[in-house]
Amino acid sequence: MIREFHLADWFTLGNAVCGIGAIFSTMTYLQTGEIRHVYFASALVFAALIFDILDGRIARWRQMASVMGRELDSLADVISFGVAPAIIAYGCGMQGLYDRIVLAYFVACGVSRLARYNVTTETLSEGGDKVKYFEGTPIPTSLLLVLLMTVAALFGAVHQHLWFGQVMLAGFKLHPLVLTFALSGSLMISRIRIPKI
Repeated sequence: MIREFHLADWFTLGNAVCGIGAIFSTMTYLQTGEIRHVYFASALVFAALIFDILDGRIARWRQMASVMGRELDSLADVISFGVAPAIIAYGCGMQGLYDRIVLAYFVACGVSRLARYNVTTETLSEGGDKVKYFEGTPIPTSLLLVLLMTVAALFGAVHQHLWFGQVMLAGFKLHPLVLTFALSGSLMISRIRIPKI
């Protein structure tokens, strides 16, 4: 199988590895309490974006795009821009029952968004090589959420100090800050048309 990989596919794998690294860094933060691991996790998500940008450019430059490469890209994006941001948020204190439901919703929206994109790519490209627009916000926009969590960590706004505090509903915790993830997920599965640059 590795023989079938193109150069762009290796960059896509770099994206996935960065996403997994971000998850591991967050887990290390939960074990040690050293905030620098949140920064490492955030930096790895940003590194994943660089790999994500490069894999597309390399595929176009070498004119070697493939169905396998597209699927690989989506799987890597789910890890780096779906699961990793949700885990970073959880690590920073969004650990109540409702928080977990919202974070799971966010990841499910990301998965759905990518699946819809893969299924409708040919239609959206109108017979050309390139898609003209996205339906719903692209999953890498979750970088804004990662940036938000990084700034919160810099200001010590993690765990019991999370911005906007917490609310108890039917005996379970909800941190209102997690609603930014609900909004992001909802925008991903919306029908909003965003021109592709």
